[in-house]
Amino acid sequence: MRTTITSFVMCLLLCTSFTLQAQLNTPRGSQMASVMQRIGTTDVTITYSRPSVRDREVWGKLVPFGLNDFGFGTSKAAPWRAGANENTLITFTHDAKVEGKAITAGTYGLHINVKDADNATLILSKDTEAWGSYFYDPSNDALRVDVKLKDIPHTELLTYAFDQVGADYAVAELQWEKKAIPFKIEVDVRSIVTEDLRSKLTGQNAFISQHWEQAANWLLNNDGDLDEALAWINKGLEGQFFSQKTFNGLVIKANILNKKGDSEGFGSTLDEAFAMSNPNQINRLGYLALQSNDYNRAIQYFNSNVKNSPDSANWHGSLADAYKAKGDKKLAIKHYKKALSLNPNARVKARVEKGLKEVTAS
Repeated sequence: MRTTITSFVMCLLLCTSFTLQAQLNTPRGSQMASVMQRIGTTDVTITYSRPSVRDREVWGKLVPFGLNDFGFGTSKAAPWRAGANENTLITFTHDAKVEGKAITAGTYGLHINVKDADNATLILSKDTEAWGSYFYDPSNDALRVDVKLKDIPHTELLTYAFDQVGADYAVAELQWEKKAIPFKIEVDVRSIVTEDLRSKLTGQNAFISQHWEQAANWLLNNDGDLDEALAWINKGLEGQFFSQKTFNGLVIKANILNKKGDSEGFGSTLDEAFAMSNPNQINRLGYLALQSNDYNRAIQYFNSNVKNSPDSANWHGSLADAYKAKGDKKLAIKHYKKALSLNPNARVKARVEKGLKEVTAS
C-alpha cells in the first residue's frame, strides 16, 4: 500500500514539475516586437519576432528565394514567415487596401514569397495560429500582391517600420540586412470617420450639442457631405431639447453655407453670430466676411469694435485691412497710421506696417 501511495505521489510531482516547466518564461533568441501606426482612426499593427543577421548571408540563403519545402509541417511550397518563430501577424481595425487591393478588417498571418533579390509577393493569410509558414495553405490566402525589394543601409535586427505616413495612407516596410520590402496601406478615412460619427450620434453622444458641432465641422473640413453637415449643425443649434445656439456653432453653419454657395445664408448667419459676440469674436467674423469678399459686412463688424474701443491699435488695423481689401486706400492708410500711433504690440505693429507698406505701394 505504501509503495502504491509513494508511486502516486512521485507521479504527481513529476506531472507538476512538467506543468511548471511548460509555464516558464525565458528569453528568446529572436525577441518579440510590435509596431502600430494609426491612419485616420484606423490602427494597423504588426507583431513579429526579430532575428539578427549575425554575419549571415540573408537574401537567397537564410531567406531562400521562392516557395520551399522546409522539411517540417504540411506545406511543400511555403513562403518565408517574414520574421521568426510564430506567424508574423498584421491587424487592421477597419477595412483597408494593401498595394491597391482590398482587405477586410481583422488579423492575418503575414508571409512573403521572396522570388529574387528584387521581387517578392506579399501574402496575407486567414490562418493566424500557425507556427511560421510550415503549415502554409494557399487556400487560406486573403490577399496576394506583388511588391519590390529595395536597397537600404545595413539593419542588424529585422525591423518593421512606418517611415512614410499621410492623411489616408502609410507605407509599412520590412527592413533587414541590406534590403527592405515596402508595402502601401490605404484607408478610406472619410467614409470610416463619417460612418463612425453617424453611429455615435444615435447614442448618448447625441444629447450634447457640441458633438453635433464637432461632427458637422469634421465633414466641412474633410470634403464630407455638406447637406449632412448642415443637418447636423442645425440639430446642434436648435429644435432639440439638447440644442444650444453658440458662437462656434453659428460660425460652423456659416462656413457650411458659404461652401455650399449660399452667400445670403452665410451673411445672415454671420449677423446672427455677431449679435452674440465679444470683441475678439467680432474680429474673427470680420475676417470671415473679408475672406468671402463681403467687404461691407467686414467693415461693419470692424467698425463696431473701433467705436466701442477707439484706442485699440488692433481694431484699427483690422478695419484698415478691410478698407485695403475693398480698394479704399485713403481710409486704409488713415486707420493703419492711427493704429501705429496707439503704440501697438510687436505682433500688431508688424502686421500694420506690412499692410501700410502694401497699400502705399499699390
